[in-house]
Amino acid sequence: MTCQIIALMGSPIPDGNCGKLLEKAISGAKDAGCNVVRVDVPSLKFSPCMEHFYCEKNEGCMINDDFSPFLKRFKGADGFIVAMPVMTMGVPGALKSFMDRFQVYFMAKYVRHMPVITKEQKKWRKTLLLSIGGMNIPNDFDGIKLTMDAFCDIIDAPLYGEVLQNDMDNIKDITTRPEVLQAAYDTAFEMCSAIITDKDKYQPLNE
Repeated sequence: MTCQIIALMGSPIPDGNCGKLLEKAISGAKDAGCNVVRVDVPSLKFSPCMEHFYCEKNEGCMINDDFSPFLKRFKGADGFIVAMPVMTMGVPGALKSFMDRFQVYFMAKYVRHMPVITKEQKKWRKTLLLSIGGMNIPNDFDGIKLTMDAFCDIIDAPLYGEVLQNDMDNIKDITTRPEVLQAAYDTAFEMCSAIITDKDKYQPLNE
């Protein structure tokens, strides 16, 4: 059963600590049997949601830019890996703007009651969160968790698991924490294996 994963990179440093975590997770996803496409969100040229409310009554978004193809690509994906640093106690700006453009999915699901994602797809779609935080404080990840819960609900891909590492201002290099990198690999492998199993179980035979 083919499994398509979209891996979103929220850091503007492609090969930094978040990038290293993401690449480990991508390796786990591929080893589980999934096809993975990595998207470095800060490199895209797109507008934030401008609240035109076109999507309140229509399919799609009236803004046409680098984000536009992702409305279709997210519909066809089976799972997601999202990697980001904590910035100002929340999701970094480019990634947050990317997430906000899925107002299209929100309107379809909750206003027009015509969800983009089918009932069958909802049975296997899943999301993995990877994040690093600079400070060593108990609530370092609270902001991104709230946003991710909302985002995962909107795109109908519930949060399967998370791999989080704070105190990076002192740690500096995530490769000095091999257990965290291994957790990214293992959790991605487990999630993608579960997606394949569930998709094989629930996907209609005529698809």
